[in-house]
Amino acid sequence: MLNLERVTALEKQAEQTRRDILRMVHAVQSGHPGGSLGCADFLTALFSEVMQRDPAGFRADGKGQDMFFLSNGHITPALYSCLARAGYFDVSELATFRKLGSRLQGHPSVHSGLPGVHVASGSLGQGTSVAIGAAEAKKLNGDKGIVYVLAGDGELDEGQNWEAFMYAGAKGVDNLIVTIDYNKKQIDGSTDKVMNLLDLNAKFKAFGFETFEGNGNCMREVLSVLEQAKAALGKGRPVAFLMHTEMGCGVDFMTGTHKWHCTPPNDEQLKAGLAQLEETLGDY
Repeated sequence: MLNLERVTALEKQAEQTRRDILRMVHAVQSGHPGGSLGCADFLTALFSEVMQRDPAGFRADGKGQDMFFLSNGHITPALYSCLARAGYFDVSELATFRKLGSRLQGHPSVHSGLPGVHVASGSLGQGTSVAIGAAEAKKLNGDKGIVYVLAGDGELDEGQNWEAFMYAGAKGVDNLIVTIDYNKKQIDGSTDKVMNLLDLNAKFKAFGFETFEGNGNCMREVLSVLEQAKAALGKGRPVAFLMHTEMGCGVDFMTGTHKWHCTPPNDEQLKAGLAQLEETLGDY
């Protein structure tokens, strides 16, 4: 059980990540701030507290460590900030986001060997399939590491997800935690209007998953659900975390709308957004 001091430290780190996100996307006038802001708490918790990992000894094959796959690959501003803040590479490298020759491309890439990234991603719908392959490999190799994957709810419009979920349940891939960024928004509008997901919890249960739901923008709740999710592993069923988030969380004018899915803030909007977020660990 984490003490209040540690939870507070993680909250402050997530606050800094939100500043990083705004500054990265603004600097190049390109990127996806909305979903990145919504997932800042989850990714902070995962990389700085929950996962068994060794940033200095990162291995692309994930042997002997937990592994994470970002299926909704467009939210790299959050991923890169959390990797840097957790020690995978120097925080100063965040200033190269989406610039020519940078390791920090718009979607994760593996050609440059960026620590923390196992596979190129962002062709939506594919991440869970890759994560299942990694989880099965760990089982075959007697590796006790856990495989985590994050997918967007809008991404679930892609049919490959459901083939992957069916496989994971049918084959009892019980070293896998699938988290859905359940913000109910996607690039073209609300998920209810674009492609209604109906009862997502019931669907995962029908596919053989142990399911959990929680507030992805409350650090204490994220940590609690992930603790429960880990405890449910190894019992013959994959685990799903339906993580309710707010797109644009932390910046009032970016919440309640899908319009910030891939819209960068201008100078005035950057200033207004940063004014709502405390610089807790120092800007890059």
